[in-house]
Amino acid sequence: MKHAAEPAAQHNTVRHAAQAALSLLLAVPLALLPSAAAHADGIRAQQWGLTALHLDEAWRTTKGRGVTVAVLDTGVEAGHPDLAGNVLPDKDMIGFGSGPGDRTWARHGTAMAGIIAGHGHGPGRTDGVVGVAPEAKILPVRVILEDGDPARAKARTTRGNALADGIRWAADHGADVINLSLGDDSNSAHPEPGEDEAVQYALKKGVVVVASAGNGGDKGDHVSYPAAYPGVIAATAVDKYGTRAAFSTRRWYAAVSAPGVDVVIADPDHKYYAGWGTSAASAFVSGAAALIRAAHPGLAPAQIKKLLEDTARDAPVGGRDDSRGFGMIDPAAALRAAARIQPRDLRPASYGEKYFGAGPDTPRSTSGPSDWAAPLAGGAGGVLLVAGVILWRGRRRGC
Repeated sequence: MKHAAEPAAQHNTVRHAAQAALSLLLAVPLALLPSAAAHADGIRAQQWGLTALHLDEAWRTTKGRGVTVAVLDTGVEAGHPDLAGNVLPDKDMIGFGSGPGDRTWARHGTAMAGIIAGHGHGPGRTDGVVGVAPEAKILPVRVILEDGDPARAKARTTRGNALADGIRWAADHGADVINLSLGDDSNSAHPEPGEDEAVQYALKKGVVVVASAGNGGDKGDHVSYPAAYPGVIAATAVDKYGTRAAFSTRRWYAAVSAPGVDVVIADPDHKYYAGWGTSAASAFVSGAAALIRAAHPGLAPAQIKKLLEDTARDAPVGGRDDSRGFGMIDPAAALRAAARIQPRDLRPASYGEKYFGAGPDTPRSTSGPSDWAAPLAGGAGGVLLVAGVILWRGRRRGC
């Protein structure tokens, strides 16, 4: 890879790097809950998504055993009590920055992994976080750095291809589902050919690709990538009442919605937080895709995408809109419907060369380091979960 200091490569390097850097987590604890609500027993009760998605019914069929979900993110704490035994050896596409034990390491990735494949801990595993597919494996691929990591500036100029490389690596190393709880929805966001090609590569290998739709619903609804790439299952966020979250981006590529408000997340500090974001929605959808793949391994990515859309609940008027796609995912209904269809080769699983709907926004005609500096400095464009209120301060050891 050429260095950013080389004049001929500077524009492309900065442009690619900004795509990755804009995908960083804003993990900001806000306040502690009263001590009466801090006991670990209350964590499971606050996971409203478990009930909303009818997971008790879905788990009668499968809990995701035999499926691997690649979490392309900031890293995952393999030893977290709620994830121990479910996390495969990681791949680091960055190669520097904070490491295990640092506060600016693996917070976002661990949160997403918990939503997808957490199994709880303690007696009967009744404490902690349970994910949508608690018997699935997590394949961590580190493609971005946490907000606050001192190495962010270096990553911006030297690791712009990490996301595309990570997608290809995951597709070649056993991933059945790739979760992309990240993206760029800044004013200057535009499709990157290398990333688009990597997504199509994964889809053609039979890998389901899920991404967060964007957190720009109250900031202009800018198109977010990788959510807008053809074939991706783009997840929007809803609250416990099924109402679109105000921050959730409304765009043509929205496929389905999932919980994204007041979501309980696990953290490497072994505390639990309540957070919001389409990142969480993407993780829920990836977990649902893992359940379908576990029960019906022969289904193509396009079939799984259509199953999730066709069986979604609370569909908008007309069947679909840009705010919630086809409605909120219903894994149990999707599993029932999957049993009635035959696997068939739908490759390529993407939509071909043309974007559906209105198509992506026209990218800026000119761009340079100064164009990217403003959104990077303020963290704008990130579509990642913002961690919020600490739910439980205690530490638990064991599983």
